[in-house]
Amino acid sequence: MEDLYTQNKDRILSVRDLPTLPSVLDQVTELVQDPSSSTDQVAKVISQDQVLSAKVLKMVNSPIYGFPRRISTIQHALVLLGFNVVRGLIISTSVFDIMAKSMMGLWEHSLGCAMACAGIARQAGFKDPEEYSVAGLLHDLGKVVSAVQLPEVKDEVDAAVREKDLSYYQAEKEVMGFSHDRINAWLSDHWNLPLRLREGLVWHHRPKSAQHYPDVACVVHLGDFMARVFQVGSSGDDQISYLDGHIFKVLKLKQSNLEKVMDELDREFAELSGFRPDQD
Repeated sequence: MEDLYTQNKDRILSVRDLPTLPSVLDQVTELVQDPSSSTDQVAKVISQDQVLSAKVLKMVNSPIYGFPRRISTIQHALVLLGFNVVRGLIISTSVFDIMAKSMMGLWEHSLGCAMACAGIARQAGFKDPEEYSVAGLLHDLGKVVSAVQLPEVKDEVDAAVREKDLSYYQAEKEVMGFSHDRINAWLSDHWNLPLRLREGLVWHHRPKSAQHYPDVACVVHLGDFMARVFQVGSSGDDQISYLDGHIFKVLKLKQSNLEKVMDELDREFAELSGFRPDQD
C-alpha cells in the first residue's frame, strides 16, 4: 500500500505537465509573494493572456459574486477581490477546460458550493465572503487533477461508487489509499496557496481538524453539504454528505440562519444554471 501511495502521489505532483495550467500562474504567485509588488504589475501579467483574462472577468461578473456593476478590467477585479481570490479564479478557470470535457457535473457542483459558501459567510457576518467562495470553488480540485493524472484509477473509483454504494470520498480511499482532500494539501503546498485557502480545501470533510482557520473549513463543509442538498451538479456520487454539528459552534449559526441562506440559494442557483466561463 505504501508503494502505491508514493507512486500515485508522485504522478499527481507531476501536475505541472497539465497543459491547461498557464505560465501566468507562476508569475502571479511570485509577484504576490513580493510585498513590493503593485496591483498594476499583477494586472499587467494576467492581462497578457487575453483568453485567461476574459474567463476570469466572466467569473468575476457571474452570479456567484453579484456585483451590481460590470467589472471590465483585471485591475478593477484585483482591487475588489484581492490577489488571492483572483489567483484562485485563475486556477479554477484553467482546470475548467478539463472539467468541460468530461466532468461538467463536478464543475456545476463546484459553482454551487462557491455560491453557497458566499451566502453562508455573509450570514455568519464574515468579512470578504469572496475568499470563502473561492475556497468552495476549488474544494474538489483534487478530483480533477487525479482524474487527469490517474485516469485508470478514476475508472476504478467510479466503479466502486456504483457497485459498492460508497461515497466518492470513501471510494477514493479504498482505491488510492487517500482521497482528494489529501491531493488538495499537496497541490496547495505545490502552488504556495494561502493558508486560509489551504485550510478550506484540505479540511472540508473534517472541519474539526482545521487548526488555523476553522471558519473557512466549516464554511466549505456546509457549502458542500448545501450544494448536494440542492442537487447542483454532481460531485461523483448521489449521496448527501455527512454534516458535522461542530460547524454551528464555529460559525455561530442557528437553524433559522440556515433557512434564510437556503431561501436565498434557491433563487441564486436558478440564476447560475447554464453558466460557463467559456461561453457568452
